[in-house]
Amino acid sequence: MQLFTSCCGKGFEGKKKVETEPARKIFSLKELHSATNSFNYDNKLGEGRFGSVYWGQLSDGSQVAVKRLKAWREEIDFAVEVEILSRIRHKNLLSVRGYCDEGQERLLVYDYMPNLSLVSNLHGQQYSGECSLDSTARIKIAIRSAQALAYLHNHIVHGDVRASNVLLDSEFEPRVMDFGYGKLMPDDDEATKARSSNGYLSPECVASGKETEAGDVYSFGILLLELVTGKRPIERLNATTKRGITEWVLPLVYERKFGEVMDQKLKEEKVEEKLKKLVLVGVMCVQTEAEKRPTMSQVVEMLMNESKEKISELEANPLFKNPCREHQEVADEISEEQQ
Repeated sequence: MQLFTSCCGKGFEGKKKVETEPARKIFSLKELHSATNSFNYDNKLGEGRFGSVYWGQLSDGSQVAVKRLKAWREEIDFAVEVEILSRIRHKNLLSVRGYCDEGQERLLVYDYMPNLSLVSNLHGQQYSGECSLDSTARIKIAIRSAQALAYLHNHIVHGDVRASNVLLDSEFEPRVMDFGYGKLMPDDDEATKARSSNGYLSPECVASGKETEAGDVYSFGILLLELVTGKRPIERLNATTKRGITEWVLPLVYERKFGEVMDQKLKEEKVEEKLKKLVLVGVMCVQTEAEKRPTMSQVVEMLMNESKEKISELEANPLFKNPCREHQEVADEISEEQQ
């Protein structure tokens, strides 16, 4: 069973010269045990949807991140599928460096990203009292991640867009990872339930369980709002109440209170002016009706357009008008006519 048969084609930036990619390195289990100090807890970088991730150092001195999968579909050829997915190349995608398919272990090996993930920079304890990402860095992360997803959509749906899957290299360049690997995983009701409640999944994907490009766009919209606000997709207000990020952002956008939407750790001047566009595009991406959302290529175009006229045009979209206020205005007009 193969996910797709070809990954050559036209990317977001136009036609690319097709280069012959080397086969991914096949690591032995012994090599990865040695690199990670036998998957020592002290080497653990985190736990994700697919498994635990460990920091490691290979015999040549290079640093890697090793993902130890919890489970996989035994009916597919793991090595073939990893090889196919690894051929999707873009400067802002993090493709696998190699893998291990030995005995009862399935492991994926990536280059280590020294600035960890977007989620750790926005929400990690080490950043609780400071701001590691200024507005310029956040705009770059938004645009480059969008470009990577637009390119990816020429080949495959990502299926799991979220802040923990956006890693940051030494220059804080984003590298989107874990694209397409959900197809390798077996159906798991508990994992599906947990994923459905993480705040990133679109309503139709929660209902159907199917991964789509429009679903990726919705997830990216949530990521944009998270990037601007510094808030998690779902926040617990108290022991019994949770609030989604859109529930909090939308009323403020309707009232044009963009200053209140911004991450309060950002102490720069004119931060509202710099990041307002990210908020507007994010809200467009999280529309309930999938057919009304932009494509990822359109998202890139909107994010890259710095024309003030275009931003004003975007802000004038009926989507950003308060529906309650509109209903009240209509009611007031009817009342005046009847008098």
